[in-house]
Amino acid sequence: MNVAALQLIDGSVLEGGGQLLRNSVAFSALFSRPIAIHNIRHNRKPPGLRYQHTAGIQLVADISSAHVTGCETGSNSVNFSPGLIRTGRQYTADPKTAGSTTLLLQVALPCLLYSASPAPSRLILRGGTNATHAPQIDYTQHIFLPFLRRHFGLNPTLEVVKRGYYPKGGGEIRLTLSPIKGPLSPVLLTERGMVKSVCGKAYVAGLPRHLAEQMCSAAKSKLVSSGIDSTVIDITAVREKNQDVVGSGSGVVLWAETENGCILGGSSIGLKGKDPETVGQEAADELIRNLNHGGCVDEYLQDQIIIFLALAKGTSSIRTGPLTLHTRTAIYIAEQLTCAKFKVVEEDDVSQTTLLSCDGVGYIAPDATTVIPG
Repeated sequence: MNVAALQLIDGSVLEGGGQLLRNSVAFSALFSRPIAIHNIRHNRKPPGLRYQHTAGIQLVADISSAHVTGCETGSNSVNFSPGLIRTGRQYTADPKTAGSTTLLLQVALPCLLYSASPAPSRLILRGGTNATHAPQIDYTQHIFLPFLRRHFGLNPTLEVVKRGYYPKGGGEIRLTLSPIKGPLSPVLLTERGMVKSVCGKAYVAGLPRHLAEQMCSAAKSKLVSSGIDSTVIDITAVREKNQDVVGSGSGVVLWAETENGCILGGSSIGLKGKDPETVGQEAADELIRNLNHGGCVDEYLQDQIIIFLALAKGTSSIRTGPLTLHTRTAIYIAEQLTCAKFKVVEEDDVSQTTLLSCDGVGYIAPDATTVIPG
């Protein structure tokens, strides 16, 4: 057990939700820094930990040999005291609900990233794969992981074994990651370039295929009306096979790639009483909004990459749209728990383009002679 003094973190600040919790626990594990988080999800209904959060905390506790107290559903405070991170193993997490597998992935992946040993680690994560208030697994596949590969040289491989939909969950994803000794290189991404393609998927599971086709058509029409050339748009309508899913659901995930290799997304989830045309239009609207801001990453990739920028060596600079509250929360936690320093320059009042810079800590895999920065 780590006997260093606990660092106190107020879980109600800024976004005040699960992201603050996930990033805090990941940094705690990486820097072997005990933390105590209180007022967890204070302004949410209901407040406190949900099954999704307890599963994520316990997953990182397993990875980092941590001693944890307060990790129960409904708890509003958690003490997390990490030990040795163990890579090269297989870890499993399952909230037994439709809790998001991609959010479990977010908290665990940074913790398995560094090791002096080349042995890969494997995650088996169960729950929901396409849920509201979380990245859909297709977003992770086509936007988040490609960013890690292109800009950090990482090589995660992802397999979607089974898709799981609300309220049953029951999906399963598997990720394999070979670690690095570190540090990550900084990212310079300030010129987006012209859109060269827009791809996407309109899907249904346990529902008629024509609903996917309607979502697909509505998304295409909205994109074309915004000025995107119809010849560069390729959205596929898919009805998932019954044996590949648990439950029923629908949605659209879009991703636009630019000449400079930037990938930005837009998505929407189908809900009961929501017509398929609206779902398709919402996904297109979200993508259009992110393109109109002129940034090199979309509003959801913004906050997901903060932890990696903080860990990288040197100064990263990324042009974004307006910073979201999630991104500002991720920055706040990174600066609380590491020596990383961020700078935000709002460049354009109309498009709300922002230049985000970070002086990272240059984290490397710890060994017997390593002093961990931060």
